[in-house]
Amino acid sequence: MRLLPLIGFLFLFISCKQEEKKLTAQQIIDKTIETAGGDKYDKAKIEFTFRKNKYTSERKNGLYKLTRTINDSLGETYDVLTNSSFERQVDGVKINLPDSLSNLYANSVNSVHYFVQLPYGLNDEAVNKKLVGEAEIKGKKYYEIEVTFAQEGGGVDHEDIYMYWINKDDFTTDYLAYKFYTGKGGIRFREAFNPSVVKGIRFVNYKNYKAEPWENVDMKSLDELFTEGKLALVSEIITEGISVDIIE
Repeated sequence: MRLLPLIGFLFLFISCKQEEKKLTAQQIIDKTIETAGGDKYDKAKIEFTFRKNKYTSERKNGLYKLTRTINDSLGETYDVLTNSSFERQVDGVKINLPDSLSNLYANSVNSVHYFVQLPYGLNDEAVNKKLVGEAEIKGKKYYEIEVTFAQEGGGVDHEDIYMYWINKDDFTTDYLAYKFYTGKGGIRFREAFNPSVVKGIRFVNYKNYKAEPWENVDMKSLDELFTEGKLALVSEIITEGISVDIIE
């Protein structure tokens, strides 16, 4: 009779392990977004400063408004990106821009908001997610999720490839990497540090590393290169002055 509790425990342990193995890339991303803020993203007004420029985002019922304010010797430049348009104002006057510049500035604004608010955005329609493996970094175990983008809706950099290392215990995104092809191209590997939670939404800063030469580097090997000290630190990416208002 004493064996029954032990057998029950073993059965529960095996069941939990099997359940863990059954997690799909979609389920992992869902848990990660929920851990970081969940539906709070969809009704939040977020403000922050990045590299001396002020950014704000507002989201409600699927609509978004992303802004950037730059103050320099030329005056105040105010960029606004919405679901349907991009507009630039300088000292309160709308500037007519060619499509090439509008797309460039819009992508720049969107990119900053995208990284600051990760993992929100990983369930966009253009995102393709794939569980490609598991890894151990600094004694912690991670899921490796590869993210690619469909051409339609994936933006001007839809050919870029991303990798996310998601903590298997608490479903936080502790590391990410991306391979990009604009300009001369390259690979960046980011280590999250100094996490904070503001009104239920999680934010992190990053240590930004590069791999060189990068052309033949397997994205899945970046965690090993990082652990072995073979990546070069490029910069620290710091988000300051974060404030969040939840709009009910």
